[in-house]
Amino acid sequence: MLGLGFLFQMINRLCLVLLASYNFLMADENFGIVVHGGAGVLSNLSYEQQQKIEQKVSETVLSAYEIIKNGGTSLDAVEFAVSELEDSPLFNAGRGAVYSFDEVQEMDASIMSGLDRSAGAVASVKIVKNPIKLARKVLEETEHVLLVSDGAESFAKTIGVQIVDPSYFHSDKNLKRLRKVKNKISHNTLVQDKIGTVGAVALDKEGNIAAATSTGGMTNKMPGRVGDTPIIGSGTWAQNDICGVSSTGHGEFFIKFQVAKEVCTRMEYLNQSLQQSSNNVINELLQIGGFGGLIAIDKDANISTPFNTEGMIRGSITNKSDLSVEIY
Repeated sequence: MLGLGFLFQMINRLCLVLLASYNFLMADENFGIVVHGGAGVLSNLSYEQQQKIEQKVSETVLSAYEIIKNGGTSLDAVEFAVSELEDSPLFNAGRGAVYSFDEVQEMDASIMSGLDRSAGAVASVKIVKNPIKLARKVLEETEHVLLVSDGAESFAKTIGVQIVDPSYFHSDKNLKRLRKVKNKISHNTLVQDKIGTVGAVALDKEGNIAAATSTGGMTNKMPGRVGDTPIIGSGTWAQNDICGVSSTGHGEFFIKFQVAKEVCTRMEYLNQSLQQSSNNVINELLQIGGFGGLIAIDKDANISTPFNTEGMIRGSITNKSDLSVEIY
């Protein structure tokens, strides 16, 4: 018979082996989040503006990262991150939305889960405080992917998503800029904005990837114009075991070339790395006159943030990389 001392020794060794195995698995467990605040003409930002933007992005990234670090889902993290940026007038989404030609703010948003490719999106909403929250409700509580305008707002009222008076989104600065643009250029000519679309991509501890994007469109756009943001595959894409992408830029080009999905497709079928694929896609866009950028994360928590404009507001943190916030 085995003595008690020997049994205790064996049990102790077994515990050490199990602990080592657990630590190894935890070390191999990758997760993280990346956000963007838009790409465009950012050269004239004052130092004070830069500081405010960097602070907001830092706070948002760190808070969203805590959701994942504490076992939350990537879908929760990207919804939270985007809604935080929607609440800030520093970005062209939600409260900071720019104006169309007829001086109306119309907002679009989308969200996607890479687990089962479920997605929800809204377009041309004017009274929804956080379009990204409504987009998630479309994902979870309807059989549809995209709801627009009055129909989307009616759905929001039905399910209790927060509705606000249009005055909540009013911006003297953005309105003055529109009127200045209208006095100088032709009807419905689009201009690049100094504040941009917002988005987030994340990988959680379960290996699930999610992506979300929200925008206020482009200054002086035609009323009813919809860009790439609410178009699944163009502005937003999430695919488990491959990557998640959120785009920002001149939406018409991103729609024509299905930019968000194209990044993941090249990884899947051409065996390109996340860096190769995303850089190549953005470089090719520039060659045909498309301006913008994207953020992406893959199944190993590698990140990529290429852009072909003067700057792109972006921030990231993963379990294997420190907080990074940049504009240029």
